[in-house]
Amino acid sequence: MGRVVIINAIRFVLLIATQVFLLKNTGYYNLSVPYLYILFILLLPFNIPNGLLFLLAFVTGLTVDVFYDTLGLHALACSVMAFVRIIFISITVQRDGFDNEPEPRLGIMGFRWFVFYAIILAFFHHLVLFIFEAFRLSDLGHTLVRVVLSSLLSTFLILVTEFVFYRKKVR
Repeated sequence: MGRVVIINAIRFVLLIATQVFLLKNTGYYNLSVPYLYILFILLLPFNIPNGLLFLLAFVTGLTVDVFYDTLGLHALACSVMAFVRIIFISITVQRDGFDNEPEPRLGIMGFRWFVFYAIILAFFHHLVLFIFEAFRLSDLGHTLVRVVLSSLLSTFLILVTEFVFYRKKVR
């Protein structure tokens, strides 16, 4: 248990630092903005209590909000993403599989499942983030384009990161 906490604490610090210091001012004409820090929430263990998941998601978003000056938008988006994560995992993973697969990693769950998982959660995170950022219906088309392109870019970066740290499933 202590090892899992240490690994996730290191992962949190590295992903937030990467987001703030490397990816904060990157993007493609403000249409596609990468958010790699959501990988922290994606990789939390399956058996994490829901209350702790929401707390960690909120703190992760709030930490990014401090550096981005966005007044709670990332905290809201991460909390919604945690809710969608709970629903997605309860639908796609059997309860008895939690002992065999402790966390939703690419090497453990397989490529197809992980890509679908990352795309769905990134989409909901970006949808909430950009809808509340724009906060007007006149920009709905532009906002939806930003959601789709940013979700694809973020998912691509998440997959690259997962392939860098890829470990084959042990059976």
